[in-house]
Amino acid sequence: MIQEIISRLERIESLSTLAAKNVLNIDDVAILTGMSKGYVYQLTHDKKIPFYKPTGKQIYFDRSEVEAWMKRNRVNSVDEAQSKAVSYVVRKGG
Repeated sequence: MIQEIISRLERIESLSTLAAKNVLNIDDVAILTGMSKGYVYQLTHDKKIPFYKPTGKQIYFDRSEVEAWMKRNRVNSVDEAQSKAVSYVVRKGG
């Protein structure tokens, strides 16, 4: 019971620290995205996620760039798609 409480407090502390950071490491990005560290490494290897290597070894990420990357390829909701379809038909005199 006590160990569970300690574990939860450590997780809360870790997430609080992450929320305040703008420059992230690989562990932070894994937590932020919900992806495994291995998959994040694969994304950097394939240059599919923006990252920095100032010393040539350690990998860093800009939080806003990672968040923008996560928000790419937005999919419209059904309501949005229907609204666009109606607007198109009205505009074209359908």
